[in-house]
Amino acid sequence: MTHDFTANEMMTIAAARALTNEDVCFVGIGAPSAACNVARLTHAPDITLIYESGTVGTKPDVLPLSIGDGELCDTALFTVSVPEMFRYWLQGGRITTGFLGGAQIDKFANLNTTVVGPYSHPKVRLPGGGGAPEIASNCGRIFITMALSKRGFVEKLSFITSMGHGEGGDGEGGHGEGGDHRARLGMKTSGPTRVVTDLCILEPDPQTRELTVTSIHKGVTREQIQENCGWPVKFAAQIVETPIPTDTELSVLRDINARTRKAHEAA
Repeated sequence: MTHDFTANEMMTIAAARALTNEDVCFVGIGAPSAACNVARLTHAPDITLIYESGTVGTKPDVLPLSIGDGELCDTALFTVSVPEMFRYWLQGGRITTGFLGGAQIDKFANLNTTVVGPYSHPKVRLPGGGGAPEIASNCGRIFITMALSKRGFVEKLSFITSMGHGEGGDGEGGHGEGGDHRARLGMKTSGPTRVVTDLCILEPDPQTRELTVTSIHKGVTREQIQENCGWPVKFAAQIVETPIPTDTELSVLRDINARTRKAHEAA
């Protein structure tokens, strides 16, 4: 087993491990796509990957630049229209897992991909939500992967694009009106259950729903995590060290990244 890997490789592989053969997974572009395809090429060959453009059971040889990448349709079992994908598959409760990223996230795993700063006069205008708000609401559970930084992990979002746990649940940090915020809004899905970063893994507290560090990557300190998080981060009573990538996991990730670079440079 090698010890020569980057923080980004650790993040992608740790995220991939969260998936299983039984998952029907709605895949976001970027880091989520890399993690989902590493899972497919290693321990979860029977996973069903679905992209927003309507491709079902896709098995790309290179990572897509966007949901409209022809590689997705070429390698899919079949492709349906976008309205069918959202109404029948997603809103119909047929997708077990959504895998998302974002520009910003808060301590209750709400995501912002819309604006930084006031909505009418933003400092930065981001790409927008796309299908992420519906994915966050309708998939059985949500995994999120993002590099940990104070710029991305913020105390208060300028705009909530995709609902995580809203204002939390009962107890410290919760809303105080009883129960989980998602349930009060009528959402029947679990929402974000894991946030994988380049330094650690966070999971929502069972009561408050506040993100709590449950696993720390090898060589990372608690101080590093706090220095890169925009709120006073909480640590679970029992924390494990994230297993380092195996040679197979690294080889698969590096191979697909190399194929992707070559294909995009050729284009």
